[in-house]
Amino acid sequence: MSNPLPSPDARHLVARLRFRHLRLLVELDRGGSLRAAATALSLTQPGLSKALAEVESAFGFSLFTRNSRGLTPTPQGVVAIRGAVFLLEELAHVSAEASTQPPVTVLRIGAPPFVAQGYLPAVLTRLTHGEQRVRVQLMEERVPLLVQSLLQGRLDALVSSYPAPTPDTSGAALRYERLFDADFTVIAPAGHALARARKVSWQRLAQERWIMPANSSMVRRMLEETFRRAGVMAPAPVIESTSPVTNVRLVAEGLGVSAVPAAVLASAGSGGGVKAVKVDPPIPANPVALIYRAEVESPRLQVLRAALNLS
Repeated sequence: MSNPLPSPDARHLVARLRFRHLRLLVELDRGGSLRAAATALSLTQPGLSKALAEVESAFGFSLFTRNSRGLTPTPQGVVAIRGAVFLLEELAHVSAEASTQPPVTVLRIGAPPFVAQGYLPAVLTRLTHGEQRVRVQLMEERVPLLVQSLLQGRLDALVSSYPAPTPDTSGAALRYERLFDADFTVIAPAGHALARARKVSWQRLAQERWIMPANSSMVRRMLEETFRRAGVMAPAPVIESTSPVTNVRLVAEGLGVSAVPAAVLASAGSGGGVKAVKVDPPIPANPVALIYRAEVESPRLQVLRAALNLS
């Protein structure tokens, strides 16, 4: 895919801005004052004030408001700072790729644990056994943290459940390419009465001891919503654990019931010490997508899309 020519406004910024200006924006935002940024950058305050004036002149509007407590980014400044963070991260990443001998494509992927453990192994096999030299850096985290890392340029893309509610993207557009629907299964210890029941209601499940992911995770919110739709309050978990593989082990030890991706349960097999619970109604399937910044057309992204059979 050919890259479009930069707009006149973009050419104007390229001609006037330097990478030191980008770092200046980041340090001003981080320190909140000219004094703190000047110390971090080893500059005098007059010199830093002059550099900030150059940046704001290049953009054509104010990026910070001045008050007695220091500097606060304007709405336009928030967008400019986000872009500065992204460009600095991208520069560091390109430098790391180019410095290897021979050069290698370093692909940074973010995924919640259930996707990383149940779906990505086959994708990573295609990535690392292809003709192109690829090194993968995988970040397993909760979805809100993954989205922030994507916006800051620390990740090239996510393979993740939809981030709902979506964290504040400060005007950045994200693109979603749906991959599949992930099914989830309630599990109980193999000898538990729930594992033998023909049909189990959510009212009955609310009386059990639960092992759940962290409060801010997508799976936790999905479980709480399922309880709510059944007209019952979700129970407080006795254990919080983000890893579905760990949760299978904890359930097998008789510590409670849980809900895990069906793929994780299948990989545990009959030796996992757990059984699926026949819940009515079942947990709704959760869509998983390739998520990336809409305004960035990265060659690394195309490598990942090919491994996902999207190109």
